[in-house]
Amino acid sequence: MLRDEQLSILRDISQSIAFADDRHGKIGELIADGYVTKDGDLFELTAKGVTAVEEHAALGASDVEQASVSSDRLI
Repeated sequence: MLRDEQLSILRDISQSIAFADDRHGKIGELIADGYVTKDGDLFELTAKGVTAVEEHAALGASDVEQASVSSDRLI
């Protein structure tokens, strides 16, 4: 299971957002786990990384929908 910080890094990579050097050590973990590859100076998501980002986004949308339904029931 990925931690929120790891998912944040994966999302940044998928959106080509630059990030601070202090996060590079954490990227090494993601590379070792097969979520990210390095091509020269660039980091890219593997299929596993893309799937993780997409699944997390889908889960987040599901949580928002459930919260909305729950708040509707309170009224």
